Parts: sequence; structure tokens; C-alpha cells
Amino acid sequence: MKQSFFLFAILLSFSLHAQKVYPLVKGFGGVNPIGITVEKPDPGQTYNIVVEVNTDNPKPEQVHELLEKIASIANLHVLGGVSPERLHVVAVIHGPAAMFLQHDSVYLRKHNVPNPNLPLFSALKQAGVRLLVCAQSMVKRNIDPATIAPELEIALSAMTAISTYQRRGYMLLKL
Repeated sequence: MKQSFFLFAILLSFSLHAQKVYPLVKGFGGVNPIGITVEKPDPGQTYNIVVEVNTDNPKPEQVHELLEKIASIANLHVLGGVSPERLHVVAVIHGPAAMFLQHDSVYLRKHNVPNPNLPLFSALKQAGVRLLVCAQSMVKRNIDPATIAPELEIALSAMTAISTYQRRGYMLLKL
């Protein structure tokens, strides 16, 4: 009995300290493979997810934590066995989060550093994640559409984008 418990404790320790992997979004949203889980996504299902991000980034010199969680959501589903063909993720970015979507030239003037989120946007788009920014947030914050990273598309509003995707059967995750 003691031996079994000791072996289990060792295996659990190794499982909980596994190296991060990036099964879909390369270089971002790293996730840990943990072999002891009993609840996982159903690989036979299609996952339609709309993710809402509307928070500020207190560390503009770093990748926005909640924008990177979009990558984690995609990576976790693929790690759990869902094929990328069965995973459809749309991110709707609005409010204060819209301030972190601009090209380096504008971002550099505002934050004194190049935009660390740009490589994330490229990786998300390459992984098939659709990125939408709210036009209403852009107007409110005086964001010129020409300064938005090319991976982003402009939606009329976050509210209409979210309600449209929910009508299409997408599940809403608020970050």
C-alpha cells in the first residue's frame, strides 16, 4: 500500500510539472499535458467558441495575458484530443483591450515599447482563430483603423459580434 501511494505521488509530481506544449498556437498559450485527468473535451464533438476580451493590460511591455489565454483555449482543446478541424474560435476584443492591437509605430508612441502582441496575433491567425475588434471601442478610444494589426478584422460592435456568434451556436467565454 505504501509503495503504491509513493509511486502515485511520484507520477503526480511529474505530471503536474510537465513541460508546456503548444499543440495548435505555436509559441503562445502553452499548456501542460497531465495524464491523470478524467474530464477532457470530447474529440467527436465540434467546438464553436466565441471569446470576449475587454480588459486593460497593466504591463503593456508584455503580451496581454488575456489575449494569450485565447491561445491557451485553443491549445487545451487540441491537447484534449479535439482536432483543429473541429475547433472554431472567434475572439471579440473591445473596451480597454482595443488599445493593444495597434502597429508598432503607434504602440511605441503610447507605451515606449514595440507591441509584444503582434507575434501572438500572427500565431492565432495561422492557427485558424478569427480576431475581431469592436469598431465602437475604436471610435471611443480614437483608434485609427489603419493602425490596427492586419490579423484583426473590424466588427460593427462587440455586442453584435457576440450575439451573432451565439445565434450561430457558439459558446461564450468571457475573459
